[in-house]
Amino acid sequence: MTKNMTIPSIRGPLDHTVREQIVEAAFEHFGHYGYEKTTVAELAKSIGISKAYIYKFFDSKQAIGEVICANRLELIMAAVHSAIADSPSASEKLRRLFRALTEAGSELFFHDRKLYDIAAVAARDKWPSTEKYAEGLMKLIESIVVEGRQAGEFERKTPLDEVTQAIHLVMCPFINPIQLQYNLEEAPTASVLLSSLILRSLAP
Repeated sequence: MTKNMTIPSIRGPLDHTVREQIVEAAFEHFGHYGYEKTTVAELAKSIGISKAYIYKFFDSKQAIGEVICANRLELIMAAVHSAIADSPSASEKLRRLFRALTEAGSELFFHDRKLYDIAAVAARDKWPSTEKYAEGLMKLIESIVVEGRQAGEFERKTPLDEVTQAIHLVMCPFINPIQLQYNLEEAPTASVLLSSLILRSLAP
């Protein structure tokens, strides 16, 4: 954990560096003591700066958590796009999408509990970063369905918004941090079986 952090005295371009230092120190502190149990005052003390100084850069503890959460969600979405990029069909994109998301969630739970705990709070409290991520995921699912319909892989009768939402709801128990912790053992199998079930339901 960062102790007695050296704070640049010049405002302006260096503000970004200070923000990053605070986020890094907060991440370590949250990982040790837990996000919900940590106050801004405790965080400031552990870093070696005043609480007032933290508030110059972040409006609240959640604002710091938002940065941490948003950074990881961006990485997950980038990994998803990479996984489906060279898919030969919409059907294969859907399979890879489900697999990539479940793998990312499981990786977070087993190997990066600091981030997982913050992500769980963010999902529970519907932080803007998680809402933005969900919107992006819904748009991605919708684009895959549209692609499949245009290629003749998927049926066209069901309203597009209903199909998109249904697919997302099927995925939720294995990608939402709160639900995933109860479904970890089934996640690898679920990504295969449920994507196949979805694809059968989408068949023309």
